Amino acid sequence: MSKLKPEVTILQSGIFSKWDEQSEELPKFLQATVHIPAEVDIEFGFVARIRKAKNQLLRYCIYHPDIPNDDGEVMAPFDGEVYVESNDWKFFLGDTIWAPVNNKVGRWRMTLEIRGKVVAEQSFKVHHNDEEGQIAAFWKRRGF
Repeated sequence: MSKLKPEVTILQSGIFSKWDEQSEELPKFLQATVHIPAEVDIEFGFVARIRKAKNQLLRYCIYHPDIPNDDGEVMAPFDGEVYVESNDWKFFLGDTIWAPVNNKVGRWRMTLEIRGKVVAEQSFKVHHNDEEGQIAAFWKRRGF
């Protein structure tokens, strides 16, 4: 096992273009935000730059609000593992909103772990479009 301590930096976080799992290209970064409108097919997440961790196991996990499956039971977090491909590697962790959008509203948390330690995490608030307008109006009234 490498004695180097992995360096992980979140480069971009927010809304991205649709991600193609089959492509080696990362999705295009569209908007920096942690407030995600609950719209079908909107892609959100983050791109992390991982250095000094080649061939180490990277565990990713997406904790979503209590989204029920087809049987009405709460879905488990989405997680998986990949090996870091190089000593200077970019990795996209993201998800998309699917129908119905009403049960996707809430806090989504995404994490990356190496050797059992969280090395990157980001939370997003998925909300109905009218909530975003209320937040903007609140700050606008205060001169921002």
